[in-house]
Amino acid sequence: MKTDFSSGKDERIALINARLIDPLSKFDEPGTLIIENRRIADFGANILENLNTKDMKVIDCEGNCLIPGLVDLRAHLREPGAEHKEKLSTASKAAAAGGITSVVCMPNTDPVIDQIALIEFIARRARETSIVKVYPAAAITKNLEGKELTEIGLLLEAGAVAFSDADRAVANSLVMRRALSYAHTFDALIMQHPEDPLLSNGVMNDGELATRLGLAGIPTVAETIIVERDVRLMELTGSRYHVSHLSTGDTVQVVRSAKARGLPITAAVAAHHFALNENVIADYRTFAKVSPPLRGENDRMAMVSGLSDGAIDIIVSDHAPHDQDSKRLPFSQAENGIIGLETMFPLALEMYHNQQIGLLDLLAKMTSNPAKLVGLDAGELKKGAAADLTLFDLEVPWQIELDRLHSKSRNAPYDGRPVQGRVLKTWVNGRLAFDIETEK
Repeated sequence: MKTDFSSGKDERIALINARLIDPLSKFDEPGTLIIENRRIADFGANILENLNTKDMKVIDCEGNCLIPGLVDLRAHLREPGAEHKEKLSTASKAAAAGGITSVVCMPNTDPVIDQIALIEFIARRARETSIVKVYPAAAITKNLEGKELTEIGLLLEAGAVAFSDADRAVANSLVMRRALSYAHTFDALIMQHPEDPLLSNGVMNDGELATRLGLAGIPTVAETIIVERDVRLMELTGSRYHVSHLSTGDTVQVVRSAKARGLPITAAVAAHHFALNENVIADYRTFAKVSPPLRGENDRMAMVSGLSDGAIDIIVSDHAPHDQDSKRLPFSQAENGIIGLETMFPLALEMYHNQQIGLLDLLAKMTSNPAKLVGLDAGELKKGAAADLTLFDLEVPWQIELDRLHSKSRNAPYDGRPVQGRVLKTWVNGRLAFDIETEK
């Protein structure tokens, strides 16, 4: 299944004076990229010498970085069922502004994406309203109840790119074993939310701060236990397995150990888990309430280390929009979630600017790595590939302003946060989906 961008007039475009970066091939050189028929016709250092640009639109990139469009494997887009929080149309504008050209949407909609008709609905609505490419993840279990498996083979054939119970763990070991065995038959990807529900009745990280605030805590073992069990089930079934978003250093070590044993495990971290720690909740700040919860500083730094050494493969937005009525409540009653489509990239670049990870490795975790994991033809610069591209200024400083974001909701604890590095333009299939110049 692909979002359809077939209408309209094609342009021949020359993106000149760019710093061309392809994380997959480790290509990083100044040069030009040519777009023809909505695809990358050529790119490199000297291609302008024999190129007739008379009938081409020429865009001067002014030395800024031109990379494959970002790929986000975890976003809650709320349509159908909660369009007052977000719609595909508003989420796609936010994604484009964040440099994201491909988004995998979670199945916790109303109704749940657990049938072929819902896969087809997402495909149709994306064609009609989205300016980026939207791919559905289908539910592992029917109605996300953790009891009865969905028809993984049929849903995969209909267009699902992965399987997840969104913000719920598949807690039943027998159901998870069956899910992994079934998925192995089709080489489908199971993406687990790593929280044991019986240990996760709290509202924030278990520890001194939770005690001082009088809030029920969620211990780190709630995450570790689920992943350790699933690793054993992986060994039993031979299936691929993906941890949707890590939050604890102990779980990073579990993943690191499983990889050392050659198991086909991958892991992601949401931007808020490497950009924030539990201290942001100190004044009962519900905009920082997430699942899994924000952890202590040692766990936050473990996320950075895991990204740096390769234990963590992918960065996701975990975009989870909520309206004011869902967030401006007593902490224990507020919904979990932070919007992230527009902030994932600048928050990730903080690690590069802090010399914690190299630029190519960092970009791979938001381009080629997620694309390869779910089989998308995206995430790399290559001749003939769809012209899904992101142009960004690596150095420019700016401040996140929630009121200027494109998401329909504003639930994020980043207002006024200084960052460095900003998306300037985004192309999807060779068409300009975002231009910062029109935002001024």
